[in-house]
Amino acid sequence: MPASNGTKRKSVAVREVAATFGRKGVEPDPSWEWEFATSLSEKYAHEELHSLYGRHRDGENSFDYMMRRILVRAMSKKCGNGLQVGPGVVFKHPETIEFGEGVFIGAQAMIQGRHDGTCIIGNHVWIGPQAYFDARALHLEDYVGWGPGAKVLGSTHTGEPTENPIISTRLVIKEVLVGFGADVGMNASILPGVHVGANSIIGAGAVVTADVPEYAVVAGVPAKILRSRLRE
Repeated sequence: MPASNGTKRKSVAVREVAATFGRKGVEPDPSWEWEFATSLSEKYAHEELHSLYGRHRDGENSFDYMMRRILVRAMSKKCGNGLQVGPGVVFKHPETIEFGEGVFIGAQAMIQGRHDGTCIIGNHVWIGPQAYFDARALHLEDYVGWGPGAKVLGSTHTGEPTENPIISTRLVIKEVLVGFGADVGMNASILPGVHVGANSIIGAGAVVTADVPEYAVVAGVPAKILRSRLRE
């Protein structure tokens, strides 16, 4: 459409460039970092490690990035090489969380575990800024991409008996599984018990209430299958 001054709007070229994160190798972290993390985990209780992490949680310099990696390794159940933790990331019960190799966690994300829960984040997983994980029973397989602001809910209240406030009723925890290579779009929401198939795509803003087949493309509220990525 012509602009108000009579000039035509310039078209913007579409470019296709090589992926960076998904093709990047993982270099081993220095041995002294592993030794330092081990010594911290042996010396300090969980609450003290959380306090130490808080000192570096919001910093944006290279030292803060390094200390977040070391302290998450000290706090977590398992942590591979090359972890990147952005500023402002919050962890609850990191002692129940396992991180694979080359995991990236964007700024202000929150991963909320549970004292008796299980959370497995596989190799080469990319988690966008301001993501939220109800990670009481969560498994992200290798090469999952998780868009900015996307959320997973792994539990819900029963709402029974009905005369009680809903938040006072018992929790039902259901495992959420996101398969290998799946991509979850910005601001999407995945509800309790959903299994997302390998190499599938969840559209931006989708609310996923049912299992997603492998290689499917889904979108909408509630999410519906639009097509398959496989050639027929």
